[in-house]
Amino acid sequence: MVTDATDIHVRVEDLSVHFGPKAALRNMTLAIPRRQIFGIIGPANSGKTTLLRAINRTLDFIPRSVVRGTVEIDGVDVLRLRDPCSLRRRVGMVFPLPVGLPLSVYENVAYAPRRAGVRDRRLLDEIVERCLRQAMLWDEVKDRLDLLGTRLSGGQQQRLTLARALSMEPELLCLDEFSIAIDPVTTMKIEDILLDLKNTMTIVLVTNLVQQARRLADRTAFFSAGALVEEAATEQLFSNPSQRLTERYVNGDFG
Repeated sequence: MVTDATDIHVRVEDLSVHFGPKAALRNMTLAIPRRQIFGIIGPANSGKTTLLRAINRTLDFIPRSVVRGTVEIDGVDVLRLRDPCSLRRRVGMVFPLPVGLPLSVYENVAYAPRRAGVRDRRLLDEIVERCLRQAMLWDEVKDRLDLLGTRLSGGQQQRLTLARALSMEPELLCLDEFSIAIDPVTTMKIEDILLDLKNTMTIVLVTNLVQQARRLADRTAFFSAGALVEEAATEQLFSNPSQRLTERYVNGDFG
């Protein structure tokens, strides 16, 4: 584990999440370093997405969710913030399947900056172009920015969702299976972008592609059944895991 407190961006302590009687996370404790890519791997229903939802407080929207423990960003427990909207401006989120707004491509990306008070059209144009380029979408949509975002292909909508998440220049970007609807070539291009983005933000990457975590993540955590099994520098976790369950998972024995 990273021990220097000044290097920690997100600190999770004894976090448990229940949906009704079901435990989604159990006594989770981990530290996410600043300006690195932190990978999270594990089988389905291991709690990976639940952790992301705790970090940006979208658990608030799930009925019967009960959360205990702490999730600190820069030393502030976000679970006890009275205004989670301000938190979500700092924490970008990309879900596994595209969640397009019923707006044009342009307005999908400009929506959050407009809500934050940006009115200058030239500045909005710059934000939209920058984010669409970062999401590897600009060349495909630059001549049809007034097209409804929901009319793009599934992979394009997913990249539009990524562009929208980047529009407020978040300090923390949470990616939940971002490549599930994107072709392999574009996925590799976006991976290159993520390696560049980590110079300015912390990235938490949930992926079921273990080799993607190995390629991108500085550190990786392995979850199973709502618990943290192991967390380590990525190459160490893959080449010399301390837990037999981790070894079996990264070797493809189950998933």
